[in-house]
Formats: sequence, C-alpha cells, structure tokens
Amino acid sequence: MRILIAEDDSVLADGLSRSLQQSGYTVDTVNDGRAADTALQTGSYDLLILDLGLPHMNGLEVLRRLRARNSYLPVLILTAADSIEQRVQGLDLGADDYMAKPFSLSELEARVRALGRRGAGTTTPVLRHGRLTFDPTGRVVTIDDERVDLSAREISLLEVLLSRNGQMVSKNQLIDHLSQRGEEISANAVEVYIHRLRKKLEPGGVRILTVRGLGYCLDPSTGGAGRHR
Repeated sequence: MRILIAEDDSVLADGLSRSLQQSGYTVDTVNDGRAADTALQTGSYDLLILDLGLPHMNGLEVLRRLRARNSYLPVLILTAADSIEQRVQGLDLGADDYMAKPFSLSELEARVRALGRRGAGTTTPVLRHGRLTFDPTGRVVTIDDERVDLSAREISLLEVLLSRNGQMVSKNQLIDHLSQRGEEISANAVEVYIHRLRKKLEPGGVRILTVRGLGYCLDPSTGGAGRHR
C-alpha cells in the first residue's frame, strides 16, 4: 500500500512517515499543495493523508482538484482542533475521514487500515498458503485465524514469497523488493529475517525451504497458495 503524506510540518511529516514505514507501508511526502497536486497526477497511490493548511495551494483546493479528476482515492484530512468549518468543507468536497491535531499515531494507523480496506474494495487479493493468510491491505498475517506477530521487514519478505509461491526467490530479489520500499538491507540480514520467519511460521505448519545457490520458497507440501477476493 503506497501512501502520500502532504504536510508542511517537517517534524510531523517525518514522524508519520517513519511510523507508517515501520508498519510496512510505502510512503512519499510533500510539503506544499502544488507538489501534492503534481504527485497525485503523476504517481499512483492508495491513500492520501492531507493537511489542509498547506502553502502555495491549500489542502481543500488539492482535494477539489483530485475529485474533479474523478479520482476515488481515499483521503484522510488533518486539521487544527478548532477548524470545524474546514472539516465540514473537506468532507463535503469528498474526504473520507479526518483527524484533528494533535492526534495519536496508533489511532491514525487504525484509520489508515480502515481506509485501505475501504479503498481496496475487491481489487486487492488476499494471499493464502495452507493455514496461513496474508491481507496485503492491512498488512496482517494470520494462521488458523490467529494473528502472527511479525515485524514490517518480516512481512515484506513473506509477501514476496507468497506472491511468487511455487517459484524460487533469490536473495538479490528479496533485497531489491525491500529497496523499492525505501528500506536498506544486506544479504546477511536477509538470512537473519528468514530464520526469524521460520521460527514464527513453522509452529503453524508453514515452512520456508532454502536451495543453495537459488534462494528460498514456501514448501509446497505445507499447502498450495491461493488468491481469494
């Protein structure tokens, strides 16, 4: 899930970006309205977190232009605590949700997950392998409907293995995938994360195979993969 944050407060934008990246999201940030409008026209995003008090072009105008292009991109607006009129304007222009500053990061992430599920509709497939299920929108892994506690990097690695189920995935391919998410990881670190994944998944009957010189794959004997909408 790729998120655009349009926020001119650099400290807040950096904090939001770091928190969401740690939860496994890909995040881009811009600090003014014109840049936000350009990014929305040239990039592909799954969610916009939009501050209304942006310089050069305010958030309401960014939102108005977005909806004028017939975009249904989910939008979470950020407003000052006393700007009730702006909240109403934002919702009337097509925002999906709003949060008043200051707010808790945990609540914001919960709203991001909810908007991600709403925006995905039936287009984002759930990935399965035997008893394991992965929801790419919410970044949630379960085995027998019980949530498995994985780090953001462990989830990213598992996502690659699931999306290429039945194929060998090389160490370099895993490194490239994480690099696309803005993460930096070494070949040795991949081995560490694969080891951690094994320890967490094997009790649930899911095994990761290593083939020297080729890479990694999910063990087909632990259950075929499927995509369910």
